[in-house]
Amino acid sequence: MGNLPGHGPRCGFTPRISNHLAFVRKARVFLVRHKSSGIDVDIAIGELPFEREAISRGLWVEIDGVKLPLPRAEDLVVMKAVAHRPRDLADIEAVLDAHPRLNLRRIRRWVSEFAVALDMPDILKDLENILRRRRRRRE
Repeated sequence: MGNLPGHGPRCGFTPRISNHLAFVRKARVFLVRHKSSGIDVDIAIGELPFEREAISRGLWVEIDGVKLPLPRAEDLVVMKAVAHRPRDLADIEAVLDAHPRLNLRRIRRWVSEFAVALDMPDILKDLENILRRRRRRRE
């Protein structure tokens, strides 16, 4: 995997799992850890329309001399809603707290599409519950 940008000793990223090539092919996600900081990073291989759009909208940020593309907050909320782990749902609340003026129409549209495509209505239901709780807290 030394030919992947940002991978290898120069940037300090190493695979988090032993069968990383097979996992990348199957899940379209490269799981790495930044060795010196211990921070885990998930690098998504974008192929879906949402992923392509999220990449084109992304923000380039320089961290310790390495430029990284990061998703906009709305797109991160969509990704977290689809991942749908307890930690991701908590992260959605934190993103919404940090960015109170997000485009909720965009978020709902993409999460709705994923809910149908993946036959996972709970991802939309749980997002709406988070938004409802947030709205109540502000009132």
